[in-house]
Amino acid sequence: MELKWLLCVTLLALGILGVQAHDMDEDNDADDVVDIEDDLDDGIEEVEESKSETSSPPPAPKVTYRPPVPTGEVYFAESFDKGTLDGWILSRAKKDDTDDEIAKYDGKWEVQDMKETKLPGDKGLVMVTRAKHHAISSKLSKPFVFDTKPLIIQYEVNFQNGIECGGAYVKLLSKTPELNLDQFHDKTPYTIMFGPDKCGEDYKLHFIFRHKNPKTGKYEEKHAKRPDADLKTYFTDKKTHLYTLVLNPDNSFEILVDQTVVNSGNLLNDMSPPVNPPREIEDPNDQKPEDWDERPKIPDPDAVKPDDWDEDAPAKIADENAVKPEGWLDDEPEYVADPDAEKPEDWDEDMDGEWEAPQIANPKCETAPGCGTWQRPMIDNPNYKGKWKPPMIDNVNYQGIWKPRKIPNPDFFEDLEPFKMTPFSAVGLELWSMTSDIFFDNFIICTERAVADDWASDGWGLKKAADGAAEPGVVGQMMAAAEERPWLWVVYILTVALPVFLVVLFCCSGKKQPSAAEYKKTDAPQPDVVDDEKEEEKDKGEKEEEEDEEDANEEKLGSDADLGSASQEEEEEEEEEDRKRASEEEETVNRSPRNRKPRKD
Repeated sequence: MELKWLLCVTLLALGILGVQAHDMDEDNDADDVVDIEDDLDDGIEEVEESKSETSSPPPAPKVTYRPPVPTGEVYFAESFDKGTLDGWILSRAKKDDTDDEIAKYDGKWEVQDMKETKLPGDKGLVMVTRAKHHAISSKLSKPFVFDTKPLIIQYEVNFQNGIECGGAYVKLLSKTPELNLDQFHDKTPYTIMFGPDKCGEDYKLHFIFRHKNPKTGKYEEKHAKRPDADLKTYFTDKKTHLYTLVLNPDNSFEILVDQTVVNSGNLLNDMSPPVNPPREIEDPNDQKPEDWDERPKIPDPDAVKPDDWDEDAPAKIADENAVKPEGWLDDEPEYVADPDAEKPEDWDEDMDGEWEAPQIANPKCETAPGCGTWQRPMIDNPNYKGKWKPPMIDNVNYQGIWKPRKIPNPDFFEDLEPFKMTPFSAVGLELWSMTSDIFFDNFIICTERAVADDWASDGWGLKKAADGAAEPGVVGQMMAAAEERPWLWVVYILTVALPVFLVVLFCCSGKKQPSAAEYKKTDAPQPDVVDDEKEEEKDKGEKEEEEDEEDANEEKLGSDADLGSASQEEEEEEEEEDRKRASEEEETVNRSPRNRKPRKD
């Protein structure tokens, strides 16, 4: 048993030493990475040159990225694969009611490759800077009018550096005579706002549309209910995700992430505040009557305080049974002046007053049960009842909770087709973020689901396939994680290697029972074997006794049968002899002359 524990401790120590060695080598490895990569590149180039010189087969075909192409009618499609911002307009506006230093929309936008792209040539729009206002927009090929066809908006987002606080939502800018993309800002009218947003631990996926009140002509924002799905992964995994909004003429909507529905509902039932106001409202001029009784319970007016109820009795009293511990130092204070303390040299008694040494715990009290004046401990007073209050009884005059009466809502209207929103003619990104390098790609606005799916397959689908092919297996991921966090090696040892080792150790280290042949070779007495042999001999002896008894019984039965048959034969022989003897005597008598009859002449 001691050997087992020694091996376990040794294995654990080796794991810890391995982690420490890994940490010590990290710096040297970092310095050598560049040289090693250069050497590898040189080696690869040499091998490739030698192969091209010596081998004649044609080189393997190159897989190149192909920009997605719409397969149907679209109102807007942008893949940024041209490498420029042609068609996009940077805002030069300023935010109202904001300091001039931060009011400008001076955030930087660029078309770049993704940082860790697996598809060379696949470019996207990148919000490069952080902690600045960013605004950029582009015109649609033609305004979108909400009539009998669905609206589908779809685009990709990758939080390359994660996200602390900021959004990546898109705005569909309303078609108005005042629309000026050069002055696009936060107050520019929009029809729909859609996309991810996060601040702190609040992860959101916005779908907001501005609804026009048919009675007043004013616009009011309507927010879709929060999705039930957990959205955190989409903000933290640093992968490209596809966001899709499908809005149908029957007022139904779907929100999808990576082509999976995460939220759905109806514009009439699942927006806050509701599209249509209530038919009735509470009368703002109605007032509660003065005699209205809302008390369900009241003190019993007939209750009387008992005579023995003492309201002045304290809740705690001194324990009369307590005894002062022996050795209690009554004359010693709990704290004394620090004898080692010295007055600071810059202490000015005129300014700072008389200097006093700081107080420290009395060292004499450390070995004593206590110091200072001893006082009895306090305990609960068994006679304490507190202030008397009459018991509560049902209120016979209870009228319920008062509510103002209902009256017809003067602002009531009923819009049964909220899908028919304000037409929009441009798409824009107006964002503030504390994280840089947010990547946008493959915007499309269309009316056919198949067109959006084809666009997604040629763009996001290709990214997903490339990422999946490049991802290592489970073991590779574990090794990569351990390279970044060396302490994981200890976790792996404790959770995988150590349990397996212990199982093997305990299962295979038991005492081996020698075979019968080994007993014969060594003739060494073994306690367990001797006992087994005794039991076997005992069983064998009992079996032989039973067999002897059975043989004896069979012999006895056989002898009895032989005796019976022999006696029967003897009796038969005697009877046969008697018959013979009787017949002989009869013949003798017949032959005698006296017994002959005279012959008649």
